[in-house]
Amino acid sequence: MPKMKTKSSCKKRFKVTATGRVLAGHAGKRHGMIKRSNKFLRNARGTTTLCKADEGIIKPMMPYAR
Repeated sequence: MPKMKTKSSCKKRFKVTATGRVLAGHAGKRHGMIKRSNKFLRNARGTTTLCKADEGIIKPMMPYAR
């Protein structure tokens, strides 16, 4: 049986934790920081866990990340 392929876009953007949750970076931090509030930039640091609905979209694209 051939191996299943992992979606390249998902392996670059997401990471699955040991408990099965999906980590992702915050949106809105590529450019245009000057117009964003300091509160937004502070809260958008690091990574966040996705909600269950979004996890259901990402996990099938990463078959070996469970």
